[in-house]
Amino acid sequence: MDISRKKPPYPITPALRQYLRAYDREAPLPVSYADLKFFSSSFPLLDRAGHDTLWQTVFFEPQALRELSQGLTQVYALLKTAGDLSFTEHLVADRIDYCEFGNSRPFRVRIVNQFNDNYDYFYVKRADASRLYGLELEHLLSPNSMNFLVSGDTLVEEHIAGIPGDDFIRLRLSQPHINQVRIAKEFVKFNERCFVRLLGDMRAYNYVIDVTPDFEDEQYRVRAIDFDQQSYEGRRAMYLPQFFKDNAAVVEMCARLLKPETLRQYQTEERALMARRARAERHRLRDLLEVMRQHELAPPEKVAQLKAELNRYHHTTAFDKCDSMGDIVRQNLWLMLGAGVKPSVG
Repeated sequence: MDISRKKPPYPITPALRQYLRAYDREAPLPVSYADLKFFSSSFPLLDRAGHDTLWQTVFFEPQALRELSQGLTQVYALLKTAGDLSFTEHLVADRIDYCEFGNSRPFRVRIVNQFNDNYDYFYVKRADASRLYGLELEHLLSPNSMNFLVSGDTLVEEHIAGIPGDDFIRLRLSQPHINQVRIAKEFVKFNERCFVRLLGDMRAYNYVIDVTPDFEDEQYRVRAIDFDQQSYEGRRAMYLPQFFKDNAAVVEMCARLLKPETLRQYQTEERALMARRARAERHRLRDLLEVMRQHELAPPEKVAQLKAELNRYHHTTAFDKCDSMGDIVRQNLWLMLGAGVKPSVG
């Protein structure tokens, strides 16, 4: 399946900026994305097996590194402790990685606690509006809380822990202790969430598997980690992870282990949960969608194509009146979830 690899970044509009400010997503940050671009050298970061990770560890001049480390620990405090700097004295930013792959070209910052050598990560990225809408929709409609802040053209995001989907499929999916039925169930639910809110490009390396030991077995959750392709593509299939070839092994497992009625049960369960979240967050969700529908987030031909394909899928003409991707997202949410996201008549 072809996908737009070079999606252009979309700027934050004044209306989106106001939304972010109203819901405590905006804060002045001591370090910007542009500050991190002035590294002096880099070398490839390899994994434990010696394979290239597509990340580069970057280096700065000593004085610049000291200033950056102090600012980055403050950013971490803003994310984790609402800006309480009393905890930052024993924290240090000991490594900064950079990835040229993908649209956001992120920096990954490792923060180390010098008392016990425990470490955590967060990301510094360019603030693309598509990604911000994707993060907010994930926060409001999925079981996952998303922690991020915006300042100017800089976005900082909390690290999402889990096993990368491609690694999980390649190394763990066939292991005897893995509960394949539970994996299949969670992938069906994940597939449904992506389609309902129109999150695209969920190839295996764009999500992680969160594994939680239970008293008799393991529980799994599939979590998106890349939100750049929120409602950008024109093809309906782009919003269904089941159609990406690197997810084929999981799709085959779902077809083998789940009967059609069981699959429909899991889809219905997930829609019911999403509808409950939409009702609980109906005011914030409506505010977000009202901003989103006024924002140009894709070329007109992609908007027209997606309208036509969703009309055919839902056996309706309701998408004809949609003028933007935000309109389409709202209409799709209404048709699939119902109350709490009803689109306006105009």
